[in-house]
Amino acid sequence: MTERSEFTLTDGVRLCVETSGPEDAPVTVVFLHGWCQDRRSWRHQIAAMAGTRTRVISYDARGHGRSGSTRLHSATLRQLGDDLAEVIAGYAPTGPVVLAGHSLGGMTIMEYADSHPADFAARVAGLLFVSTTAEGATHTCYGLPTPLTPFLRAAEQTGAGVLARLGNRRPHRAVRPALQPVVRWLLFGDDYRASDLETAMSAFGRASLRSIGGFRASIGAQQRLETLRALGNVPAAALVGEKDRLTPPPCAESIADALPGTELTVFPGAGHMLMMERADDVTAALNGVINRTVERPRQRRRGYGKAA
Repeated sequence: MTERSEFTLTDGVRLCVETSGPEDAPVTVVFLHGWCQDRRSWRHQIAAMAGTRTRVISYDARGHGRSGSTRLHSATLRQLGDDLAEVIAGYAPTGPVVLAGHSLGGMTIMEYADSHPADFAARVAGLLFVSTTAEGATHTCYGLPTPLTPFLRAAEQTGAGVLARLGNRRPHRAVRPALQPVVRWLLFGDDYRASDLETAMSAFGRASLRSIGGFRASIGAQQRLETLRALGNVPAAALVGEKDRLTPPPCAESIADALPGTELTVFPGAGHMLMMERADDVTAALNGVINRTVERPRQRRRGYGKAA
């Protein structure tokens, strides 16, 4: 049975959190969604966990979904990492935790590891990185010829700055149909369900303009390969779609190179929303990480607990 609750962070922002599964489960999985999306991105995997001995936690990040709005100065990856630390302490205070992050969610995991190394070492037993990066916008070319990338990136950054100053208003319903082809192009590959595109558009419509624009600078600037190298041989998987136009395969490859315990998988024809496009495969990868954490003796990995 899924329970929904409201969790108030130390700065007063309220998060919408959903939990399911036994509180004494041998492992807890925390799902973190992507930029301008919400916890529903993981709905297929959450449904697959139902009835198992796994405890599941999912939540809408600040400024997204049904969670409270964020102040502009708090629209950073560092803040999201701090938020994750609070959620884990509040909802999974004991036992091993597996973190599953998509896009922005994966970057949030890296910030948590960087800002809270001792907590990370004590609690995190496994990692699933889906369509994410440790190198900001380094490899992003939007699926277009690379000579156009600098111009598109500059236009995106300028537009993000404008949106960030528009406050907590949401994208107007009238413009969403016009944006749907763009969202479909950026987020999905060759095959997708109409219902999944509808869910992605719905989540986009729930994100505030401040969140859409405000997080962009932090996302583009993040560099966390050294943070990953310090984690040692933690069981992990990095998944990416061959046609991911936002975090293409080199992003996942660099994560796997930096984190020795990572199993890398590239899915032909798939785009950025792997949890929807390749739902069963992502669930299988998650179960693989969970099984590796249960079978593997808990050891303190080299580099854990050191100041970043």
